[in-house]
Formats: sequence, structure tokens, C-alpha cells
Amino acid sequence: MANIKKGDLVQVITGKTQARGGDRGKQGKVLAIDTKTSRVIVEGINFVKKHVKQTQTDRGTTTGGIETVEAPIHISNVLLVDPSTKKPTRIGSKVTTVKKIVDGKEVLKTVRVRVAKKSGKEV
Repeated sequence: MANIKKGDLVQVITGKTQARGGDRGKQGKVLAIDTKTSRVIVEGINFVKKHVKQTQTDRGTTTGGIETVEAPIHISNVLLVDPSTKKPTRIGSKVTTVKKIVDGKEVLKTVRVRVAKKSGKEV
């Protein structure tokens, strides 16, 4: 089970401080995850300039130039933000049973949920 998922609020824990022009301490939402390389793209974090070749669309407008886009960072450099304390925390997992009604019958189903280590609450 993955600790960080798309849509989670994470905080950067490594790199240059914000006073030196870095992103350490900034929080943002996870836009995408690459599981093969263990990298995440976080909204508003790790901006790079990308040179895009100028092309012309069917309507006649031109696109291209220098764009600023978010670059991926390693998943070990971010921590999930605890929703109750708004501070970064490590993640554990807990197995719970949930009652579900299927075709008029009660069925017990085991579900693994993510739990914040600091507060002990479900994420």
C-alpha cells in the first residue's frame, strides 16, 4: 500500500530553505506519481523552465516559448501532512473491519487504512 497518493497534501522536507530560494517547508498537492522511478509531481514545487518549440495550431495561433512547469522530485523528499495538525508526519497502516450491506445481508470486510503516526488519526 502506497504511503502517498494522488491528491494528498505533502510537505517538502529536503533541499534549500525558502530563504535561499529553495522549496523546503513548502506544502502542495500531489498531481502525479511515477511508481517506476519513485517520483512525485507536487503543485507549486520544483519549478523548472522548459523550452517548447514554437508550433502553429489549426486556428492559426502560435504556441511555444519558455514555460515554467513542475518537475518531479523523489518520493523520499516529501512527507504527508497530517490533516488535524497541518504538520508533516510519517504514515502507518491499520487493518479494520467494515460492515457492508450486500444484497440485503451484512458482510464484514477487512480494509487497510493509512494512519498518521503523530496523531493516530486516519488519513
